[in-house]
Amino acid sequence: MEFKFIIAADIHLDSPLQGLSRYEGAPLDVLRGATREALRNLVSLAIGEKVAFVLLSGDLYDGDWRDYHTGLFLMQQLSHLREAGIRVCVIYGNHDAESRITKSLRFPDNVKVLPTKSPETILLDDFEVAIHGQGFAKRDVMENLVEGYPDARKGFFNIGMLHTALTGAEGHAPYAPCTLGTLQSKGYDVWALGHVHARKVHSEDPLILFPGNIQGRHARETGPKGCTLVSVEDGRVASFEHRDLHVVRWEVISVDASGLTAAVDVVDATVGAVKSESGKGGGEGLAARLLIEGACRAHQELLADSEKWAAEIRAAIAAATGEGAWVEKVRFMTAPEADLSILRPGSDPLSDLVRYLNGLSANEEIGALLAEDIRTLKEKLPLELFQGEGAMTPDSPEMLSGLVEEAKGMLVQRLLASGVGK
Repeated sequence: MEFKFIIAADIHLDSPLQGLSRYEGAPLDVLRGATREALRNLVSLAIGEKVAFVLLSGDLYDGDWRDYHTGLFLMQQLSHLREAGIRVCVIYGNHDAESRITKSLRFPDNVKVLPTKSPETILLDDFEVAIHGQGFAKRDVMENLVEGYPDARKGFFNIGMLHTALTGAEGHAPYAPCTLGTLQSKGYDVWALGHVHARKVHSEDPLILFPGNIQGRHARETGPKGCTLVSVEDGRVASFEHRDLHVVRWEVISVDASGLTAAVDVVDATVGAVKSESGKGGGEGLAARLLIEGACRAHQELLADSEKWAAEIRAAIAAATGEGAWVEKVRFMTAPEADLSILRPGSDPLSDLVRYLNGLSANEEIGALLAEDIRTLKEKLPLELFQGEGAMTPDSPEMLSGLVEEAKGMLVQRLLASGVGK
């Protein structure tokens, strides 16, 4: 028997995308509607490929909805699958479990929601498929749910559905922990996992994978996003492939400004880098975080008025790409183009100071010195700046390192300009 099915997870329908209003020129309507468009793409793919069923491994949405339009849209899309004769199996994840509406939601009759109290098996006799799974009854599920899953059913193609972090994943809470060995011990042919937003194939035989979320929501969820299309022949996985569903692709783009003389040259180089990245896609929108790096003469000009040059970069990219690309953030991480070895030897105060500044880094000592200043800063700024996606993190090692390097570069450049080494 031959058939196809889709593994998808982490739809996060109508995710609030917190903090985007702070970014000038952000295409808010496109970004806020991106999860809906990605779900439409999923439904269109399923119908176009004539799949037998679709698996949704948790987190259909984010907690409670702001209104019922989210639920109505979801029901509409699932009904399109019903009209095409496509069945859907759902397990709830940590975000679904938070929602009061989840408990009263009535799905179309082609949708089967697996229980949250204990694992259950759904049999699709016409395809000789057994689907095993259990959803989250609460947000913080810290026990190994797999231990309660039944062994593979003989004579069937067995699939396990689970919302889990496995043994841990960066940026994700360690919900429903388990090991690959535990999953493999069940004897299933496929494990359709959810919760981790980065696509990853942990095993090909048996097939164990995270399809990732269907639409990136911020700059930490980069690259193509979508689902996995699986083909089965004679009771075995014949092939599986990632299919893109996203409508906006997030990327962190590093721009090499090494050796550039003026800030306008950096603007041109940045535009080129963004256009190049945009060309790698399939016509979807590009949301970019830009890291301008390298030692260059333009360093002092950039840091003297970083807001101006960030605006210049945004404007130039908008002019070059239209609505094809949007800049989420610009970080100037350049360094002065100066050969500090030319500093005259000796112990005069100015030369000593330059050598001291150049050797600084964001180590524990510097972090301790700045800790009180950072606490004071956070007390004076609005609380919402430090919450949600894209929040400011002035006490994080990454941001602290960047701030130290920026300050160091400015001071060293100014001291060199004052005549040190002459």
